[in-house]
Amino acid sequence: MTTLTRSTADRYWQYALWLAFFTIFYNLLEGLVSIFFGANDETLTLFGFGVDSFIEVMSGIGILAMVLRIRQNPETSRSQFERTALRVTGTSFYLLAAGLAVTAIFNIFSAHRPETTLPGLVISLISIAVMWALVMAKRRVGRTLDSAPILADANCTMVCIYMSIVLLASSLIYAVTGFGFIDSIGALGLIYFSYTEGKESFEKAAGMEDACDDEHEG
Repeated sequence: MTTLTRSTADRYWQYALWLAFFTIFYNLLEGLVSIFFGANDETLTLFGFGVDSFIEVMSGIGILAMVLRIRQNPETSRSQFERTALRVTGTSFYLLAAGLAVTAIFNIFSAHRPETTLPGLVISLISIAVMWALVMAKRRVGRTLDSAPILADANCTMVCIYMSIVLLASSLIYAVTGFGFIDSIGALGLIYFSYTEGKESFEKAAGMEDACDDEHEG
C-alpha cells in the first residue's frame, strides 16, 4: 500500500468492490439454475452444487462488508456483521454436508438414478471458467493492495473450482457410462469441501485464522 498512489489504491479498492458484487450475483444466478435442473433431473450432485452457490452468496455478502470496511479504514477489526456472516455461512455448510450425506445414502440403497447430467456438464464448465477468472482477478487486486483478506478470498474461490470439477467429473462419467451411483459418489466430494469450508468459517469467526488454509491455493 505504501508504494501506491492514493488514486491507484482507490481504483484497486473499487475493483475489489466490483469483484465482490460480481461474485454475489453470479453465485445467485448459478444457484437458481443448478437447483432448478438438479430438482427436475433428480441429480443430487447438481442440486447440492446449487445449494452451495447460495451459501457462497451469504459468504460473499460478508466479504463485501469486509471490502467496504477495509476501504474506509484498513486498520479496523472485524465487524460483528462479518463474524455473524461467517457463523451463518459455517452452519449452512455443515447443514449442506449433512443433507447431502443422508440423501446420498438413501439414493445408494434405493438404487436411484438421475434423469440426465447434461445440465451438470454445461454448468460445471461455465463455473470453472468464470471462477478461474475471478481467482486471477482477486489475486491481482490482493497482491497490488497487499491485502491478505482479498488473497484469502481468492483462495476460497478456488474451492468453488474444486467443487465444479467434482460436478464435471460425476456428470461426465454418468454421461459416458450410465453408472447411476456416480451421482451419489460425486456428492461425497461436495460433502468434503462443504465440511472443510464450514470448519474454516467458524475458525475465522473465532479469530483463529484470518485466511483460508493455504492448501486451497492452486
